Amino acid sequence: MRRVVSLLIALALVGLVSWPVRTQAQTQAPAKEVPELRQRLAERLAKPNAAEVQLQNARARALGLAGAKPAAKPAARPPVAWGYTGEGAPEHWGELAPENRLCAVGTRQSPIDLRDTLKVDLEPIQFDYRDGGFTVLDTGHTIQLTLPPGNGLTVRQRRYELQQVLFRRPAEERINGRGFDMGVHLIHRDARGRTAIVAVLLQQGEQDQPVVQKVWNHLPLEKLQPEQVPSGLNLADLLPHARGYFTFMGSLTTPPCSEDVLWMVMREPVTVSSQQLAVFTRLYPMNARPIQPAAGRIVKESF
Repeated sequence: MRRVVSLLIALALVGLVSWPVRTQAQTQAPAKEVPELRQRLAERLAKPNAAEVQLQNARARALGLAGAKPAAKPAARPPVAWGYTGEGAPEHWGELAPENRLCAVGTRQSPIDLRDTLKVDLEPIQFDYRDGGFTVLDTGHTIQLTLPPGNGLTVRQRRYELQQVLFRRPAEERINGRGFDMGVHLIHRDARGRTAIVAVLLQQGEQDQPVVQKVWNHLPLEKLQPEQVPSGLNLADLLPHARGYFTFMGSLTTPPCSEDVLWMVMREPVTVSSQQLAVFTRLYPMNARPIQPAAGRIVKESF
């Protein structure tokens, strides 16, 4: 706008210059003088006005735009992995991902303290574990054992195939408030995808446990690098001699904490040596979910 006004004033001045009475020589001056004057005025007006530049810079600074680069967006925060301490600890599992919601709001969560049980004549668990090879994996959360197909159990007229074996320190389950040094979860699944878990409680004693020792002998040197062993293990050797057990409906004890899991906790603990406990403790000093509310669940116990 200011440039337009300046141009108009300049043109007016041109007109004023032409108003005085001209001499004969001036009248006869070449017509090209007027275009040259206009050209000089256009060049002058094309140059930036210092006052205008200062005003524009002041406005830009007020808006945070004078020579400023756009603010860098904050780096996206990496997702928090679930674990047993810090931001990924059990009390935060339900917040880490939508699929973990049951970890926070589920009403049939595991583990629980097994008390106020109903003592009944529970059917025996028909274990079908066979000699064979196995694979050991350090998952970053625990030591995991897998066996070839064909191992499983039958209970309540359903056949469940063994999927994997996981070790816990300390045992996640308690019996009337009593805790145990370690626990082993034998996770099974039937043809319809229903889960059944057998928990074996481990307590420190004088003798090595043979199955535990075989697994420890083949611990991988690196996480997530499986160690395959062609033969030499039968999970039946991990079970207690007395086969009485507790049973209740619960959940997985790790995310996503899925419910409708049939739990069978062997009542008699199995002995492991202090050295065997020390080996696992060196790797995972604590990888157990805290006790969850029983919420009025029925817990049955063998006679």
